[in-house]
Amino acid sequence: MHFESGVGHIGGNLSALDALLVLHHEFLRPHDLFVLSKGHAAGALYVVQWTLGIRSDDELATFHRDDTALPAHPPARAPQTPFASGSLGHGCSLAAGSALGLRLRREPGQVYVLTSDGEWEEGSTWEALIFAAHHRLANLTILIDRNGLQGFGTTASVASLDSLAEKIAGFDVEVRVVDGHDPRAIRTALIAPSERPRVIVLETVKGHGIAFMEDRLEWHYRPLTRELYELALEALEKTP
Repeated sequence: MHFESGVGHIGGNLSALDALLVLHHEFLRPHDLFVLSKGHAAGALYVVQWTLGIRSDDELATFHRDDTALPAHPPARAPQTPFASGSLGHGCSLAAGSALGLRLRREPGQVYVLTSDGEWEEGSTWEALIFAAHHRLANLTILIDRNGLQGFGTTASVASLDSLAEKIAGFDVEVRVVDGHDPRAIRTALIAPSERPRVIVLETVKGHGIAFMEDRLEWHYRPLTRELYELALEALEKTP
């Protein structure tokens, strides 16, 4: 999909894909909400929706093209997309407000939001965490795709937040750190009950599954050439 449309951001899609698959196939119910704060992972979200039968092959072929319903960041009009994703850093606030709204209306439902680790360098994300902790929003789950890379370098070199999990734990929320590419670990973290907001730090690898992409900054942006596309397919076919 990314190759045919000639666009990048595939590295961050591959770091988030495992968690999105587990969440959407095993946990999201009709009355739940999912917010994609990490808008660059739109491709992964569209593919997950395709695996659920929400998207067709023909729709995926229009990804990132003129007049598409599948732009680079998902629009609010898309199926199961309550909010558009543009400038990053707003998803936690939208998710926290939605979780409080469900509680005030006494409606069932869990709100899940996927953020990047780079978004935790933004004040708006921490303000949302303060809000969620203050209101003890047990119906809110924040997932952090911690692949350690962002647009201009590593998160450690741009604005270090290590240890991110320890800093978040200071806000009276439930924090778990798991292998973001291990479905069992992701599932266990999502199942665990909590009376407070949950934050699941997913330790991931940008470009996961493709050796020449893994943990490489250029795959935040770089599109695939025909040669690299074929190499990637070859690598996947050899994966057990």
